Amino acid sequence: MSKDLMRAIQYSKYGGGAAALKHVEVPIPTPKKDEVLIKVEAAGINPIDWKIQKGIARPFLPRKFPFIPGTDVAGEIIKVGPGVKNFKVGDKVVAVLGNGGGLAEFAVAKEGSTVARPSEVSAVEAAALPIAGLAAHQSLTKAAGVKLDGSGQQVNILITAASGGVGQYAVQLAKLGNTHVTATCGARNIDLVKSLGADEVLDYKTPDGAALKSPSGLKYDVVIHCTTGIPWSTFEPNLSSNGKVVDTTPGVSTLMSVAVKKLTCSKKQLIPVFTDPKKENLEYLVKLVQEEKLKPVIDSKHPLSKAEDAWAKSIDGHATGKIIVEP
Repeated sequence: MSKDLMRAIQYSKYGGGAAALKHVEVPIPTPKKDEVLIKVEAAGINPIDWKIQKGIARPFLPRKFPFIPGTDVAGEIIKVGPGVKNFKVGDKVVAVLGNGGGLAEFAVAKEGSTVARPSEVSAVEAAALPIAGLAAHQSLTKAAGVKLDGSGQQVNILITAASGGVGQYAVQLAKLGNTHVTATCGARNIDLVKSLGADEVLDYKTPDGAALKSPSGLKYDVVIHCTTGIPWSTFEPNLSSNGKVVDTTPGVSTLMSVAVKKLTCSKKQLIPVFTDPKKENLEYLVKLVQEEKLKPVIDSKHPLSKAEDAWAKSIDGHATGKIIVEP
């Protein structure tokens, strides 16, 4: 391979799942103004990646085909574009890519969405953080109003799909606040979710788990909802009078339910969360990992040459924690 080319994963049209991913050699991108070029050491896969492939964000993403997917990367800066002030060649970083490009040996990131990575935080841990960690952080702090320094009033929280990418962070972050956490997951992950700090754990396949009933009889002030397919009618009887359901994977049905709740003037709310890749939030999460107050749970690691296996595993929907691809 020429030194100007890199290995990458692409797809050329909407749909097709893992089978539509192609291994290609393409030119290494050049960082423009306020951009950095990162030699990728690890990339995280998120459900949004394959949902974009299915067409959830058309016509905005992909902007054009063929498209290299992947938004969460960690690695080393090997080139800086004009105007970059806070980074230099050799810096270890983690970044959120606005227009994909993560499943490759090199990727371009905007300086404004790139964060320094201290030596205590591995590339794999860092690549596992951005989208899932930010979704959990913003759901708890912005939508639910939980104070992560423990200074707020006690809040009873339910976290669904607590062993998944977003859920594992939601449990750990919630426990930094003054919270009682009830979590749902599959039977095989109950011990893991308890180890993350959950006060009580429900197997979602049992009758009480399916009904989301707290074993200690608590009503929930906040639900951090990290899966799909649970109707409002299941949440409502378990909510306190001002309870909120914060939906981290909002679809059309969520938005319709939000409209209905507004029309009925219910004090119980459904709040959709659209993750905003805020630099200061990502810096905060990296610092928590550095201080060992937050531990990314890694489901599996796959070489770039087997990226389609990672993609298929994410689509399957039963990963415990995060799926990582390593070039």
